Amino acid sequence: MSEIQLVLPNGKKVNFPKYTTYYDISKHFKMKTDVLGVMVNNQITSLNDRADHNATIKFLDINDQNGNRIYVAGLKMVFEYALKKVLPQASVKFSYSLPKGIIADVEYNKEITNEIIGYIRKSMSTVVTDDILIEKLIVKNADGIAYYEEIGNVVKAENIKNIIDGTVMLYRLDDLINYYYSEMPRSTGVIKKYELRYLGHKRFVLNYPTYSDDGKTPEFINYAGVIDAYVEGKKWLNTMNIPYINDVNREICNGKIANFVKSCELNFNLSINETAKYISKNPKIKYVTISGPSTSGKTTVIKRIANYFEIYGLDPIIISIDDYFKERVDTPKDEKGEYDFECLQAIDLDYLAKDIDKLLKGEEIYLPQFNFITGCKEVSSRKIKMKDNSILLFEGLHGINDDLLPMLPRNEKYKIYVSPYIPLCLDEHNFITCEDLRLIRRIVRDFRTRGFPVEKTLKSNIKVRAGEIKYINPYIHQADKIINTSLPYEVGVLKVFVEPLLFAVPRDSEFFNEARRLLNFLKQFFTISSEFVPKDSILREFIGGDNDD
Repeated sequence: MSEIQLVLPNGKKVNFPKYTTYYDISKHFKMKTDVLGVMVNNQITSLNDRADHNATIKFLDINDQNGNRIYVAGLKMVFEYALKKVLPQASVKFSYSLPKGIIADVEYNKEITNEIIGYIRKSMSTVVTDDILIEKLIVKNADGIAYYEEIGNVVKAENIKNIIDGTVMLYRLDDLINYYYSEMPRSTGVIKKYELRYLGHKRFVLNYPTYSDDGKTPEFINYAGVIDAYVEGKKWLNTMNIPYINDVNREICNGKIANFVKSCELNFNLSINETAKYISKNPKIKYVTISGPSTSGKTTVIKRIANYFEIYGLDPIIISIDDYFKERVDTPKDEKGEYDFECLQAIDLDYLAKDIDKLLKGEEIYLPQFNFITGCKEVSSRKIKMKDNSILLFEGLHGINDDLLPMLPRNEKYKIYVSPYIPLCLDEHNFITCEDLRLIRRIVRDFRTRGFPVEKTLKSNIKVRAGEIKYINPYIHQADKIINTSLPYEVGVLKVFVEPLLFAVPRDSEFFNEARRLLNFLKQFFTISSEFVPKDSILREFIGGDNDD
């Protein structure tokens, strides 16, 4: 039998008999953690596939971003399968994610008791211990539609109809067949690290290690505010009779998308107004901090809240924490020796504290303005002084971290966290992650405003995401209010701008797989013209075309 040559990430070249499975190849290497998948020439491939040509390969584990996605997809299938074994009449919906977790809402016509919860945990453990093979099924598009129509799953049948590909990829775990828009693990035995917690109301959370946790299951944090934001959004979409992407596609086909866009915009503005109104009616609140990750829409939110404050008789003063960055030469560095602009210590906290102290004493100050080209602070022409009806609004990455403004009494602060928790789902088992939505927003914005190619944005996004996980996620649950900055129609608009950019990523790029993953995700969405997007929409932050906020 002829041999092929495989090149490893460290440059080492190894030979194997042609048609050896990647799973068998992986067993020749001493891996510290379970192998979940393999990247072959920058594209994820099943471990069951056979190596039939020379290639560069990289085995993926839970500590790799791509491997982590495979792990999550496998965890979802393990839970669904284990649930069916305990409660055959029950079904599960994976409707949204939390930081380091997935929410699983179980539909069951009886109470879920502690005994049942124990059985589900035991069933999951058994499924993992039994190390059951997960079989990939590549079926004709028509056969996939027929299967889901036969079992009464109209949503998935409609989604497959909207895909022009000739085949669809499903996965079988024993008698369970489903798909999760991801490559899957070879078997259930690798899904070893997770925590199943019951939140009540037939709702579970599955916590799992992210790629930054070194394989350790994270401590449980109750992100009740995030859950509420999703639930509110889902209730609204259900009242609109548009819970899934195929429903949005239907509105496009029926020529009704303009009305849906208007409804989404009105609903978003209403949520901002309600927050501003609540704060304005509470005289104890003197300071508002607004935090959120990159491309969350902080700029639009803070300006819009300020506009509403003026309507309610307040004098809003906006202070951008980014203008208080330390001089670049004084910025802390990470373990790689690179500047860490994401950490709290990158802010000149002493400078900020002195300015706040002057303001509280009734003094007038000139706000600094950070020059991101020179890496230095400059004195701006903007001077501010507090009035009796003034309210300070602080915008920045660390706004919900009390260490940012320790001099301000907690009972006088109102902490707002903003992020696009889009409640629209692909189907019952596949949701749109906040991270993917923000990444698509960022690709579009970076190309439009800075001319960045997709690869540059994807590379920088790795570091940005690591900073969010480390410096933002641990504090989200401390926010007084979470504002959902997603617009359920926005992916259809963003698709028009981002799709050509993603297609431009060459096959030999290390980000080719990521670009293709996003393209496969976007297949589900019909395009929506930006002409329907209002000039003052938060979406204009990313696609351009005004935003008079």
